[in-house]
Amino acid sequence: MERTHTIRIIILILLFPFAATQGQDLQYARNTVNILASDSLMGRGYVNNGHRMAADYIEHEFKNSGLQPLGRNFTFTFRQEVNTFPGKVELAVNGTALVPGKDYLIAPFSPSLKGSFDVVNVDKELLLNTDQLKSVLQDVNNKVLVIDERDFIAGSDDMNKKAEEILNVLKFNTQIPHAATIVLTDKKLTWHMATTQAAKPVIIVSTDKHTDFTGQVKIHIDATLSAHKMVNIAGMIKGREKPDSFLMFTAHYDHLGMLGPETIFNGANDNASGIAMLLSLARYFADNPPVYSMVFVALAAEELGLLGAKSFVDDPPVKLQQVKFLVNFDLAGTGDEGIMVVNGSVFKDELLRLQEINEEKKYLEAVKVRGEACISDHCIFYQAGVPSFYIYTLGGISAYHDIYDRPETLPLTEFEDYARLMIDFAEGFK
Repeated sequence: MERTHTIRIIILILLFPFAATQGQDLQYARNTVNILASDSLMGRGYVNNGHRMAADYIEHEFKNSGLQPLGRNFTFTFRQEVNTFPGKVELAVNGTALVPGKDYLIAPFSPSLKGSFDVVNVDKELLLNTDQLKSVLQDVNNKVLVIDERDFIAGSDDMNKKAEEILNVLKFNTQIPHAATIVLTDKKLTWHMATTQAAKPVIIVSTDKHTDFTGQVKIHIDATLSAHKMVNIAGMIKGREKPDSFLMFTAHYDHLGMLGPETIFNGANDNASGIAMLLSLARYFADNPPVYSMVFVALAAEELGLLGAKSFVDDPPVKLQQVKFLVNFDLAGTGDEGIMVVNGSVFKDELLRLQEINEEKKYLEAVKVRGEACISDHCIFYQAGVPSFYIYTLGGISAYHDIYDRPETLPLTEFEDYARLMIDFAEGFK
């Protein structure tokens, strides 16, 4: 299997020759995104080891840039169970097949299910009428509950809360003998991942085109809960003057993988773009060693709950007390409206310096500020006492955790100026 990964990475590099060029430039970043978000890497998830091929590629680029390993190797491994959908994923309503990713999503914790089922529609009036609902639920054996989310979300706050509680009971209560739950929504379809399986599937269906659930539904879900080897990749550049103190740059490389054999969540902005920034900066600083040592970490399993960061922090290859500052890159592919700095209101001196550099050099439209937010890998380091920013770009495309986050839709609008800003920021540490 390891040999197969290596062969695939060599093929990818040959297909995208610009990825082998040195230096920090937009073409290198573009080709990095093209590789990591290509269909060949299958969404960098856990179907057919797409995440491992991505890890192999990043390790290759670290070595090619001249980075040194933090220990004997560049890689640090751990294991984690993941629920995946490697086989068939099908949903048909009254004989009309819907398209996964576009028309519907399977909730990530869903188990396998196969068959044709009658439906029982549950509207707001029924959902909030306890006696009537109990009566209806007596006749749902091996049927599919269809709940129109739009029907009750528009109510009062108290009604919303009660409806949400009842909805969760219907989804997950093993005492109710229904086969599955379909939730109709007019919200954007946004997928996630899970490390466990629930007792019954939940399917989220867009109501843009599909509102008629009065007959039968055909469902085929192949789900597999199994353990996978996760890999963090880390390399370093020794500082010119203070080699025992570190600046650290991080970005996660995993994404959502596949839903069935054809639907791929490529993850160009999230977070092939962040890895492109990480690799670009690694190449620059390999040629221009800074005062402090620099550590570059590509983290696994962010989409599973920041698990790669947790593994790294639990057993760090460098002392976390020696990390002077950390910057985490996620969603680095736009920038029309500038960047947002999470933890900016916490580390005010560093934020001010970042803003002053940007104002002087006119790199980006704005350097905006947020407070604490545990929404990416920086959070785990920050909780362990490491001063840290999480930075993401603003404006541009809205594709996120969906099938539309692809290389051809990612503009990399301000990538070069963003990289120059981070270079100046890092070189300013004395």
